[in-house]
Amino acid sequence: MQRIQSPLNEAFSISRIAMGLWRLANWKYSPQQTVQLLDQLLELGVTTFDLADIYGDYRCEELFGEALKLKPELRDKMEIVSKCGIKLVSDQNTYALNHYDSGAAHVTAAAESSLAKMNIEQLDLLLLHRPDPLMDADELAAALDRLVNEGKVRAVGVSNFLPHQFELLQSRLSRPLVVNQIEVSLLHSAPLFDGQLDYCQRERVISMAWSPFAGGDLFVGSGEASLRVQACMEELAQELDMEPQQLALAWLLKHPAKMVPVLGSGRLARLRSGIAALEKSCRVKPGSGCCAPLGGGMWTEAPGLGLTRQ
Repeated sequence: MQRIQSPLNEAFSISRIAMGLWRLANWKYSPQQTVQLLDQLLELGVTTFDLADIYGDYRCEELFGEALKLKPELRDKMEIVSKCGIKLVSDQNTYALNHYDSGAAHVTAAAESSLAKMNIEQLDLLLLHRPDPLMDADELAAALDRLVNEGKVRAVGVSNFLPHQFELLQSRLSRPLVVNQIEVSLLHSAPLFDGQLDYCQRERVISMAWSPFAGGDLFVGSGEASLRVQACMEELAQELDMEPQQLALAWLLKHPAKMVPVLGSGRLARLRSGIAALEKSCRVKPGSGCCAPLGGGMWTEAPGLGLTRQ
């Protein structure tokens, strides 16, 4: 498995494909089954595991921690990512409405809660889950710096931040934001054109791609864009002897920003297939194959980043 080393922090690197655990509670795995899945993924070279405090109605981190308690030696073989900054109404709290909170008190408490739920001493990466319109950059930066200085967090980053939002927070931090986790897929190609991936490449920020299969719409969606992309993928998959999901991942992996797709399936066979896209991505060449309009914009796009004006 390839690894992505952060040029901004020599102590931070992640596997080229990450495992997203936002559905862990839905899978209803026993702790033993979760341990088995973690073992198998680590054997495949997937060492980066992505969570958030709110996932699974605030339960996924605890479920992950229960698995680690059964086999604590796994902790040193992985990078654990978690996110905070969103407050969701739940039986687990007394919030009156869903809202963002990037205040120092909440971010600090959320990070410490994540550590306690997972029974670990340090997060490898803490991300701000969404941009907060009321973010006080000085206050938030001080809280993040403090968490790193206290050894509770190794590195910090953001999720779903546009370049100007990224720059605001970075301007107040004493250390680099090393990751921006954003939505990117064949059905959500906006980051290729709105500056997000350009900015990541320019500033050498690792880009993690969430929902690389557009929530399944790449394969089963019935909308106009979904159907056009599905037809294109089927043709290219046959031509390149690749499964459709491998083709979708290869398209992401080809980008020079060196995106890290976050996969979210609990089925090992499907994960193995996706991971195989690393070896097959070399078959996808810029400008090759057919083009399928995405979202009705001015551009058509082929897997491999072949772009042409319409």
